[in-house]
Amino acid sequence: MGASARVVAERVEAAHRECWSVVLASTVRVTRDLDLAEDCAQEAFLRALRTWPDQIPDNPAGWLTTVSKRLALDKLRRETTLRRKLPLLIEEPGEQPTDPLRLVFTCCHPALARDSQVALTLRLICGLTTKEVAAGLLISEATAAARITRAKKKIAAAGIPYRIPADDELASRLDVVLTVVQLVYTAGHVAAGPELTRADLTGRAIELAQLLVRLMPDEPEPEALLALLLMTQARGDARVSEDGELVLLADQDRSRWDIKMLAEGVSRATKALRQRARPGRFALQAAVAGLHVTAASWERTDWVQVVRMYDAMLVDWPSPIVALNRAAAQSLVPGADLDEVLGELDALGKESALKAYAYLPATRADVLARLGCRDEAVTAYDAAIALTANGAEQRFLLRKKSELSLPRTPPGA
Repeated sequence: MGASARVVAERVEAAHRECWSVVLASTVRVTRDLDLAEDCAQEAFLRALRTWPDQIPDNPAGWLTTVSKRLALDKLRRETTLRRKLPLLIEEPGEQPTDPLRLVFTCCHPALARDSQVALTLRLICGLTTKEVAAGLLISEATAAARITRAKKKIAAAGIPYRIPADDELASRLDVVLTVVQLVYTAGHVAAGPELTRADLTGRAIELAQLLVRLMPDEPEPEALLALLLMTQARGDARVSEDGELVLLADQDRSRWDIKMLAEGVSRATKALRQRARPGRFALQAAVAGLHVTAASWERTDWVQVVRMYDAMLVDWPSPIVALNRAAAQSLVPGADLDEVLGELDALGKESALKAYAYLPATRADVLARLGCRDEAVTAYDAAIALTANGAEQRFLLRKKSELSLPRTPPGA
């Protein structure tokens, strides 16, 4: 008996989330052309919707990859000029599991502009829509589309090879690759849409980080990134309440954290920090995560040390987002001058990179509420809600806003 249309649609959607990058990367090895590979991969998923009602395959990823490759070969036979027109992506022998990593390095080739590298990787590796890429990078949809198109054209015109770079080339591409893998994780950690997370994206990022560690075992920054992702992932179950609502770190039940994963993350972070006298930015981020997960409670977090980690990041890797994180941490230092913190947040509001960043007005709202400025806090929460694309975060911010409207408790009550 065949499967219902609804069941098939759900299975195809799940397969798209879980194996899009594998199907695409495997097809790229055949086509040597990103656009053609993407078209064939998309067509394979459409064919699944038509074919799977008869019988859903035991290995959906294998079925989709085979169909996509066959489509690609058929098109290449019919359009032989493509081989002359786009001499792209030299295929090398290697195991299929490394294909997504090959595709990441291709997207992050130094011949491409940094912003195009990131946009293209999010589109191809994650299968994100252009709209989702734009939301993740805090840019307009038109800008995201232009970056992706430019990057594809540059790869084709320059004949950028589809391979993991030689050892002497790795260092020049490592930072952007690590940045992109972190962005893949972030896109899944707080996903656009009704659900808080996308496990396919967080899982894919962790797999890529693990591949990078195996590829470069003596480099501390891949180790640090993997540590950071593991410590974040270990808290996953506690981030969501039984009714599906967001739970901030301050209120999480720490007994629900994955202790084994945390231990691995802390161990890797410690190793990364010891490998270099001057820690890199991912090692410093892992150190911040380590300070959170090793604290006995939220109240006993060493906020002074957290601020110092962000100060160190700002020296070599100044960024408005790092400055925002530092200000948020500073506001939690016992005895902190919240008016001073608010001034820092207001100054950050002038940064163009944070204009569409919901966490800035959300942080302002929290500080304003603690200062007793209810009306201003409500306005800031409204701004954060308007910028938030995640349903769970929107509901959380709405709850925080509604709490400001509750009657004040009289002193001594």
